[in-house]
Amino acid sequence: MEKTTPYRQREHLSYPEATMFQLVESVTEQYPDEPAYEFYGKKTSYRGFIKRIERAARAFYASGVRPGDAVTVCMPNTPQALDCFYALNRIGAVANMVHPLSAETEITGYLDISESKMILTVDMFYEKTERAVSAAKKPVTILTCRMQDELPVHLAALYVLKKGKEYLKYPRRPHLLWKDFLKRGMSDVSLPAPVFDRNRTAVILYSGGTGGSPKGICLSDLNFNACALEAVEAIGVQIRTGLKMLSCMPMFHGFGLGINIHTVLIHGACCILMPTFNGKSYADMLKKKKPNFIAGVPTIFEALLHIPGLDGLDMSFLLGMFCGGDSLSVELKKKIDAFLTAHNASIQVREGDGLTECVTASCLTPRDEYREGSIGLPFPDTVYGIVVPGTADFLPPGEEGEIVLKGPTLMLGYLKNQEETARTLRVLDDGDTWLYTGDLGFMDADGYVYFRQRIKRMIITNGYNVYPSGLENVIDSLPEVSYSCVIGVKDPRRIQRVKAFIVPADGVVPDDALKERIMEKLSLHIAKYALPREIEFRRELPKTLVGKVAYRLLEKEEAEKEE
Repeated sequence: MEKTTPYRQREHLSYPEATMFQLVESVTEQYPDEPAYEFYGKKTSYRGFIKRIERAARAFYASGVRPGDAVTVCMPNTPQALDCFYALNRIGAVANMVHPLSAETEITGYLDISESKMILTVDMFYEKTERAVSAAKKPVTILTCRMQDELPVHLAALYVLKKGKEYLKYPRRPHLLWKDFLKRGMSDVSLPAPVFDRNRTAVILYSGGTGGSPKGICLSDLNFNACALEAVEAIGVQIRTGLKMLSCMPMFHGFGLGINIHTVLIHGACCILMPTFNGKSYADMLKKKKPNFIAGVPTIFEALLHIPGLDGLDMSFLLGMFCGGDSLSVELKKKIDAFLTAHNASIQVREGDGLTECVTASCLTPRDEYREGSIGLPFPDTVYGIVVPGTADFLPPGEEGEIVLKGPTLMLGYLKNQEETARTLRVLDDGDTWLYTGDLGFMDADGYVYFRQRIKRMIITNGYNVYPSGLENVIDSLPEVSYSCVIGVKDPRRIQRVKAFIVPADGVVPDDALKERIMEKLSLHIAKYALPREIEFRRELPKTLVGKVAYRLLEKEEAEKEE
């Protein structure tokens, strides 16, 4: 097949040879008194933020954490999480970012593969974290923080009264509270100067890669800085001091850390931190804080359509709404755009797409032109191409194939997995490294990208990747189960929900008690967000000619039920 030239590359940006911390520090030099982040009304200036980072960095250094060492951050979006993340970057350590709702066996695995020396968590997750640490291969120090330590006084008292009181008994054993740990940073500890190295792993995020099993994705300072600079150019709206982002997407997610946090901070704007999402609190934040930018997964924006508290709200304060983490259907976009118009906003929701292997989004629909079904144009300095799946043969515009891309945000590789790295990152004839996404799609003659489906089998629910094989392995390990199949089913709120089809072993009664035993087993090994919302027992499941469960037939059956 004749090879065609990859599609046009957009304008070239300049990327400073600086760490993530150094870019935030440079903003502080210009705007020391501007708010860097706000947490339930309590603001922290850039000057105060840098002081907090330095203190935390000295505490880590005094505790023996050195450049290259990993520390796991198992936290929601709180001030302690931000301080910890940038403090680790300040001393050249690795921030191993983990979902706090991960199952304890998953946390143990993340600690082991990253060889973490410490883990920061919040008190409500302490007991699970302690069990995970006790099973780790190497000693890990637990740092425990408390939400009320960062709340305004009146809210802190209310939080303890309503929620925090039950967590005050944790940890029961000798432990290290974050606020006590920080006292180590009050001494005259001399920190080394930050050192930029484009080939150094600064952050580890977890995703499934193109193979479908969870892997650690090694990302550099350049990856995050380039993503932040490219994103602002692609957005086409200046992010600057005085503007605010409602930072609801979590820090352990590339979209949350890369766009909701780092992009905002290196441009001098303010992050309004939200540790969890629920409709009422989100509506309250929109009404009280009037953020200029909001970014999230489709389920968050779909939820906006049903929140009574937003009735009559003038949302003209919005300068940008960005959707990623999953495909935004044409129907949902129309509904959201109509909602924005009805609330006096002059913008439309803009869809971005990407994957954690390139930090997060790498293309975005333009502000002034939407093409139905398209996920937009590539970011500046990011080049997309379409190839015959698994090959180096580029296809012309309009032909469907595997989406590949190259640019400065491409990961360094998968943690301790050279084989999968070699399959995903490939050097082609142009001498550049290309990322094979495992996604099918095409590009039109103007360079707009259209996503069709995933080559890899994966479920996306609430913006998180769920891998059916992991759930099936746990379910099938039960003696009461013959075999199972897990699929994604269309859901009006989550886009997809997880459903398990299970064939019980001979003689086993498929009743509610069996469902409870299965869910108990799954909860020990599978993150809460990935658990099945529905279990259906069957005598047998459809098979392919080679004897595998025909999961696509099950997906088709469920889709037909929705029609």
